[in-house]
Amino acid sequence: MSNSVKNKSSADKNLTVTKIEGKTPEQQIAELSLSPIVLNAYTAANFSKFLFGSVNANEAVGVIRDQTKKVESGDLSEVENTLTAQAIALDAMFNELARRAALNMGEHMNATEMYMRLAFKAQSQCRTTLETLAEIKYPKAATFVRQQNVAYQQQVNNDGMSIPSNTRTPAHAHGKKEIPANELLNEADHEKVDSRGTDETIRVNSPVETVGAVNRGKNTGRKGSK
Repeated sequence: MSNSVKNKSSADKNLTVTKIEGKTPEQQIAELSLSPIVLNAYTAANFSKFLFGSVNANEAVGVIRDQTKKVESGDLSEVENTLTAQAIALDAMFNELARRAALNMGEHMNATEMYMRLAFKAQSQCRTTLETLAEIKYPKAATFVRQQNVAYQQQVNNDGMSIPSNTRTPAHAHGKKEIPANELLNEADHEKVDSRGTDETIRVNSPVETVGAVNRGKNTGRKGSK
């Protein structure tokens, strides 16, 4: 059993609908009316009818369905052909618009400017189309950048002065082992922080002597009244 979507203008625009079990004709008509394949088939047929006249709706839908299946299977040859053809057409538009701009130059500057703007738009679209084609043909490999965060410790000397972390040279630049920022200093690897070395102890007045008697005046305070 089959129904058809009638169009009074032309019989070629009638789309045959095959009955599917479990779906009403109204549901099928709605699905077809909103189908991107059907809608774009009609659009493509309407814009290309000046070449070969009216295009059969069923055949137009079949062509677009076949091309979408190729893309689904991974065959992008038709897409590459389309982009290549469009780039050539856009380049032809650019040259024609540029020619018209040159013809009006010097006499009709408004027309010259309009044609040049359109020419540059066609050129930009041509470049974008070619870039898209190149990306499909030669896709760029994904680049993963590994970020390394290096923390520098701040050294504090015994004299109270500190060396800013941004002025110190990283340890790995001198071939030394780099110390992670969260690693605790241990006694074996970091016995001396101060690079000046240990000063010798100088003995000054080390013996503790008894303080001698100090001559002090007598208590001159007033005596209390008896």
